[in-house]
Amino acid sequence: MDSPNPSGALTGTRFSDLKPPLSEPVIEALSQSGFTFCTPVQAATIPLLCSFKDVAVDAATGSGKTLAFLIPVVEILRRSSTSPPKRHQVMGLIISPTRELSSQIYNVAQPLISTLSNVKSMLLVGGVEVKADMKKIEEEGANLLIGTPGRLYDIMDRMDVLDFRNLEILILDEADRLLDMGFQKQINYIISRLPKLRRTGLFSATQTEAVEELSKAGLRNPVRVEVKAEMKSLNNSASSKQLASSKTPSSLHLEYLECEADKKPSQLVDLLIKNKSKKIIIYFMTCACVDYWGVVLPRLTALKGFSLISLHGKMKQTAREKALAAFTSLSSGILLCTDVAARGLDIPGVDCIVQYDPPQDPNVFIHRVGRTARLGRQGSAIVFLLPKEEAYVEFLRIRRVPLQERKCIDDASDVVPQIRSAAMKDRDVMEKGLRAYVSYIRAYKEHHCSYIFRWKELEVGKLGMGYGLLQLPSMPEVKHHSLSAEGFTPVENVNRDDIKYKDKSREKQRKKNLQAKKERKQQESKPQKPKKDSNAAAPVMKKKTAKQRRAAQTIEDEEELTREYRLLKKLKKGAIDESEFAKLTGTEDLL
Repeated sequence: MDSPNPSGALTGTRFSDLKPPLSEPVIEALSQSGFTFCTPVQAATIPLLCSFKDVAVDAATGSGKTLAFLIPVVEILRRSSTSPPKRHQVMGLIISPTRELSSQIYNVAQPLISTLSNVKSMLLVGGVEVKADMKKIEEEGANLLIGTPGRLYDIMDRMDVLDFRNLEILILDEADRLLDMGFQKQINYIISRLPKLRRTGLFSATQTEAVEELSKAGLRNPVRVEVKAEMKSLNNSASSKQLASSKTPSSLHLEYLECEADKKPSQLVDLLIKNKSKKIIIYFMTCACVDYWGVVLPRLTALKGFSLISLHGKMKQTAREKALAAFTSLSSGILLCTDVAARGLDIPGVDCIVQYDPPQDPNVFIHRVGRTARLGRQGSAIVFLLPKEEAYVEFLRIRRVPLQERKCIDDASDVVPQIRSAAMKDRDVMEKGLRAYVSYIRAYKEHHCSYIFRWKELEVGKLGMGYGLLQLPSMPEVKHHSLSAEGFTPVENVNRDDIKYKDKSREKQRKKNLQAKKERKQQESKPQKPKKDSNAAAPVMKKKTAKQRRAAQTIEDEEELTREYRLLKKLKKGAIDESEFAKLTGTEDLL
């Protein structure tokens, strides 16, 4: 592979100055959208793809990769030998890992595609009935497909009417993520259906071994384009400023905050108060964590009046789109999310990224912080670390992601009592807290950097306090590995069964379920009437002690959590759908 370095001289190149020249309609469409100058990745990539070369592009997130492939796609379709294409003749294909990213690419593409006559673009993502997509393609046709691997695979497998024999260009966006998410089978199938004489572009912020393998299979003698950001060295003096190669842009200020697990929520709230007028994204480890903090944070006195929006992959597609649109429209507000919003999404005006939980995959760190400081704008990012996770700072430095230390605020107001109070007033908060806590510990075990994030050294007591739990649940992981419960103070005289849902319909259903459960137990434990024996002594019924009752409750809780975890795994694998999961866990009313 050739490796041009497209920095420096290419910076500041106008779209109108590129060679081969772009068509007038495209330049006009770019101008109307406010684009006059190319970013380095655009200046390097557009001429290559327009000159019919394959490319493998490795560029920092936020560098303008989307236009770098959309412009060549439109230009190549304009120059296509089949003009105009037939209704079901597919000339271009753009694949990206998530629904949100595909939708974003589709929307960015529309002003450019509108410059082409008789070319119909189609967005193909999950969340919509596949039959509805098939019907639309049948009736309206499709010449450019933009979508996720799963839906594209499904459509290509089901529809013989689509003709890929004259396909001109294939784009794989966020290629490393496509493979990380387990789409290898679908990608291989899609590529096998396409002609070998085509242009292919592989775009990614990180070139992994899997991406290299894919490039060998799908690209013909590709040109490697690598765009590096320049960042001032942390050790610079006032007189001399040394430039060092970095994976993050110079306009991004990166920090880490080291604190104990029970202090994290108070430090987070303090940070949010001090940045009230800013647009912030907070990343959590799991969907259950997003659900929990999404109901807890708005109940804290200090955050009254803040706009808080939740987004994660287990939400229905319409809810995900609504959440993303709502946050995008805000001038200031907070998005609580998982890594579903970590890559590719161009949300305007994001000032700060908070990684409340470091990502399981260290490669995702770059993508998360890349939601801010995009295209030269200023931005900041902070990651929360436990004291035993300090080695992560050095690990990132070696990977050319240097962090500066941010001091813990000693006088930050303790919000844990308020969180516990919210749990005692509403069963929904209490249950979500338990689920989030359990999901966090289980996700922590899956950290790729297990030599830094050592789950057997987790201080689950302090963690439980940080989640505002009333009592620690009994988990097999904790029980069998003797994780430290030090630092946890259970709330005395609280019977979890007595805590009610604030939602009256849910509480009514809960009582109904409890009554039915009680009746079942009575039926099961009802002894058979023994035959009368005049010599037999009457049995003496012993009442259970409080200790025995607590032990029985703990066993029951553990069985329920284990059962729920198994059902979650089945849901994740697709063995059951969301409605079945809700029915089996008794949460139908939430859907």
